[in-house]
Amino acid sequence: MPNYTSKAVVFIEQKKKIMEKLFDIGRITGKRVLITGGTTGIGRALAIRLAVLGANIVIVGRHQDVIQETLEAISHDDSQTQVLGVVADVSLQEDIDRIFLTVDEELGGLDILINNAGLAYGSVMEGGYSDWEYIVKTNLVGYMACSNYAIKVMLPNKKGHIIHIGSMSADERGDGSSVYVATKSGLQGFSESLRKEVNPKGINVTLIDPGAVDTDMQEQPKEEKEQKIEAMEMLMADDIVESVVYVLSQHERTSIVELKIKPLKQII
Repeated sequence: MPNYTSKAVVFIEQKKKIMEKLFDIGRITGKRVLITGGTTGIGRALAIRLAVLGANIVIVGRHQDVIQETLEAISHDDSQTQVLGVVADVSLQEDIDRIFLTVDEELGGLDILINNAGLAYGSVMEGGYSDWEYIVKTNLVGYMACSNYAIKVMLPNKKGHIIHIGSMSADERGDGSSVYVATKSGLQGFSESLRKEVNPKGINVTLIDPGAVDTDMQEQPKEEKEQKIEAMEMLMADDIVESVVYVLSQHERTSIVELKIKPLKQII
């Protein structure tokens, strides 16, 4: 009789080797990473996780004290990699110049850009021109400017990865958040067009659209957030981090264009 058990074991081992080649978190080790909005929420969780996986990182935030707290959290997490912080506002051209000067001087190049800096905002019937302008510059123009710089750095090596953290608001477009929705819808279009422009040059672009996530952008009492997480109506920042790790662990021939991640029981 044929030895089906032996054949099954061989088949499983072959599949295991194939999967290890396709999905390998070791691909993150040694990579040079820039994370905007890297001091709170998703960005902070990303910095901690990628440092543990061996990436060398520059995080960007607007407040020195919060940057320092994040750097200390990383240093206490058994990371042996280089992690630096830059106080900067991605809505300002001169600050973006300074960010990439630091990247060049300290990291010697860039393999991965994670555009994550973002601000929540409500309806266009609230605030005024200067308010909307600041949100658009932060949530969209800053992403464009950082991408422009990153591409120039990545092009000589003919490889690199740009990840944009967007929002499912780009598709859902609920009432009461028209300014925020405009920026995230714009980011969605920018990501798709940019991907087509730079993929032939070896640079990957991925858009990650989370649903409700427990971050500072969700203006709800802590207890309410905890209840929603328990009820599977809200995600944790680490859920988005694992999605980013998944994307970065793929073989370079693979292009994950867009990931939409929502809580199981969030009705959107």
